Amino acid sequence: MKPIDADTIAEATGGRLIAGAGDVVANCISTDTRTIPKGAVFVALRGERFDANDFGAKALEAGATVTVVERWDGSHPKDGAVIEVGDGLVALQRLARWYRMQHEMPVVGITGSNGKTSTKDFATAVLGSAYQVCSTKGNLNNHIGVPLTVLSIEEGDTAAVVEMGMNHAGEIAPLCEIARPTIGIITNIGTAHIENLGSRQSIAEEKGALARSLSEDSALFLPAGCDFFEYFKARTKARVISVGNGRGLVRAENLHQDDGSARFTLVIEHEPVAEVVLPVTGKHMVTNALLAAGCGWFLGMESEQIARGLSSSVLTSGRLRRYICGGVTVFDDTYNANPESMAAAIDTLADIPVKPGAHRYVVLGPMGELGSFAPEAHLRVGRLAAERGLTVIAVGEGAEGIARGAGGAEFIPDGQRAAAVLAERVTAGDAVLFKASRSAAMERVMNKAFPPND
Repeated sequence: MKPIDADTIAEATGGRLIAGAGDVVANCISTDTRTIPKGAVFVALRGERFDANDFGAKALEAGATVTVVERWDGSHPKDGAVIEVGDGLVALQRLARWYRMQHEMPVVGITGSNGKTSTKDFATAVLGSAYQVCSTKGNLNNHIGVPLTVLSIEEGDTAAVVEMGMNHAGEIAPLCEIARPTIGIITNIGTAHIENLGSRQSIAEEKGALARSLSEDSALFLPAGCDFFEYFKARTKARVISVGNGRGLVRAENLHQDDGSARFTLVIEHEPVAEVVLPVTGKHMVTNALLAAGCGWFLGMESEQIARGLSSSVLTSGRLRRYICGGVTVFDDTYNANPESMAAAIDTLADIPVKPGAHRYVVLGPMGELGSFAPEAHLRVGRLAAERGLTVIAVGEGAEGIARGAGGAEFIPDGQRAAAVLAERVTAGDAVLFKASRSAAMERVMNKAFPPND
């Protein structure tokens, strides 16, 4: 964050300086006193089980120069400043909105049911070939994470990539007001969070807030196969551009995949072609990479620059990361899951070559936030895995339907037991992929059975 004085912070947040000096300067943002950096502005947030307003004075003692609180019981700070606000979260969002207005730069906003974080990683790598990029860390993509991302824009940054997630209706539009994207990506419309929104149409309406936020000189990138393509096109002022495997203005041709990478020719209409070696496999990952490539093209980057960025991408942990353990090829796709991302992972593993006699195991856990759609969704996932010739092992309470869908595949309710079974059964030459919703903590099973070597 560029340096901001307390008076400006008070004005931007709608707060009141109640102690200390207005010319005290903060140069970074924090909401956690346990990791607060020197010179930070600390914004106290309230949650269901915590209230950081109890730690406003501690934040100053730990090195913050400005503390933003809803109440103040501490003494008059010697070197810091105290700003009182009505609501800490609202103050954080207002500060981020003001801060974004101080920066004229391209901002890529990314939302969708699946693939947001991977697409963010690809877009960061692509733009990094021509810009100094600020991007979402990990998956800090919600009503707190997006403001923190915007406030992390540093002196010298010339572009930003902001991931935007949601669980309920009405959450994307405020994030767009904060980040003010100049380019949009909607990765897809699936059934993630359908328990809360009720239908894919409602999910499209919510994700479409990003499309509606874009101006006439912006671009919205969508997969060529998106069945809401015309829906979004009718609801945005931006130019709508399709990308895809073998189709779209930005496309992949001559796609070849092995167990660790995807190689393709990047084709952009009226531009020279370039070769890409994507450090991850999966056709859905190629589509995510093409969405990112489109952003680079729209900003005037050359095909070779874009290809170099994609080829050097580093993905956030838990997104189809591949490693070898005892001769077993392990795919870590444990971060999260919904029916569409499960299907993509199953297709990816089914396309992985293995030696004659070797097996492809898919270890699947329960999917959350599906409501009344859950029973059929789990059956459908199990059925697809069996149809693709995979050996299915369903793990954890709630995953029984996957086993039934796979024709009575093995179901192991206990993660520790599942790890022991896998470690004994899977042998060198086999490939095994792990996937489940975040709440299932499937990475624990994976790490117990096949400890990563990094």
